[in-house]
Amino acid sequence: MASPVQKLPVQNLPARQLPVQHPPAPALLVLEDGRTFRGEAFGAEGETFGEAVFSTGMTGYQETLTDPSYHRQVVVMTAPHVGNTGMNDEDPESSRIWVAGYVVRDPARVPSSWRSTRTLDDSLRDHGVVGISGVDTRALTRHLRERGAMRVGISTTETDPERLLERVRGSAEMAGAELSSAVTTVTPYVVPAAGERRLTVAAVDLGIKANTPRMMSERGVEVHVLPATSTIDDVLAVSPDGLFFSNGPGDPAATTHQVELLREALGRGLPYFGICFGNQLFGRALGFDTYKLKYGHRGINQPVMDRTTGKVEVTAHNHGFAVDAPLEGGTTTPYGEAVVSHVCLNDDVVEGLELRDDAGDLLSFSVQYHPESAAGPHDAAYLFDRFVDLMTERKGA
Repeated sequence: MASPVQKLPVQNLPARQLPVQHPPAPALLVLEDGRTFRGEAFGAEGETFGEAVFSTGMTGYQETLTDPSYHRQVVVMTAPHVGNTGMNDEDPESSRIWVAGYVVRDPARVPSSWRSTRTLDDSLRDHGVVGISGVDTRALTRHLRERGAMRVGISTTETDPERLLERVRGSAEMAGAELSSAVTTVTPYVVPAAGERRLTVAAVDLGIKANTPRMMSERGVEVHVLPATSTIDDVLAVSPDGLFFSNGPGDPAATTHQVELLREALGRGLPYFGICFGNQLFGRALGFDTYKLKYGHRGINQPVMDRTTGKVEVTAHNHGFAVDAPLEGGTTTPYGEAVVSHVCLNDDVVEGLELRDDAGDLLSFSVQYHPESAAGPHDAAYLFDRFVDLMTERKGA
C-alpha cells in the first residue's frame, strides 16, 4: 500500500516586489527626404540629428557604438535583435559612446551574458544617446540603399513630422565636415610594447580605436599616440620607425593639416601605414581625389581582395568616403609609384593603396577597412605584421 503523501503547511510568503515597468515614450524618426518612421524611445529621451547610415554587423554592437568614426552619425542596425549580450567594461573601443543616435528593431529586454554589467538601453541613457526601437529597420535600410545616406532626426518630444523635418534640413551635413579634431586625444600617451620593444611608431589619433595600438603592442611595437594637430616635429620627436594614421570621422577633403604632415613624412622616407580615414588621407597626399559613397560600407562582412597575394578577406568596414584612384596601372607621385592594392569585390571601391620605389620595394601602404576589428573577422590582422616587416627592413637598410 502506498504511503500517504505528506502535506506541508502552507506558508504565507510576502508577495515578490517586481520593478514597475513603465511603457516607453513614443518616438519619431524623420529622414531628410521626408520619409517618416514611428517607434518607441530607446536610450535617452530628447532629440538628436546626424547622418543616417546602416551597419550590417550581427555582432560587435558595443565596438560600433564606441568607435569615434561614428561621430555625428545615426546608426541603423540591420540585425533585428540588438543588445542580447548587454554591455561590459572590456570591449569598448574608446571612453564613450560616439554615435549621434541609434535605431533598432527589437532590443533585448534582458541581456544574456556572464560578462554583461548593464543593459544597452541603460548605457545609451547614461551617455545621453537618443535612440528609437520598434522601427522596420529592413524598410529603412532599403530606403537608404536606394536614396543614399542622408540627414535624419530622432525625437521623443516632437510629434509633428513636418516640424521635425524642418530641423533635420537645418542640421549640419557630413560633406565638408572636419571632425577629427573633435574626437582626437588632447594629450599624447604611450602604449608600451608587450615584452621586448622592437620598434617605435608615431600614431596620429584621428579617432583611433583601442584595439589598434594593442595589436601593435603585441608585436613588440611601442606606440606613441599623438593628437591630430601634431606637426612633423612632434612626430620626429619620438624617433619613430614608422608613422601610422588611424580611422576617424568626417570628410577627408576638409582635412588638410594631416595631409601636409603625411607629405612631409613621406618626403623623409618614413614608412607609413594608414587605415580607414588614414587610407583616404594617404590617397590625398599622393594626389588622388576622394568622393562620398552613396551609402558607404559599414559592417563586418565585406569581401576584399588583396591584389598582392590574390587572397580574398572578409573584412570590417566603416566608411562613407573613398579614394578615387585608377584600379589598373600605377600612378607616378613625388614619393614613388602608387598602385591600388586592395579592392572591394561588391562594388570595386578602392580598399587599399601601396607606394613603391623604382626597384619595386614597398615604401608605405594603407587600407580602407579595419584590420584591428576587435569583434571580428580577423582575416586582415596580417597587415600589422606587414607593417612590422616593412619598418624592420627599412630600419636595417
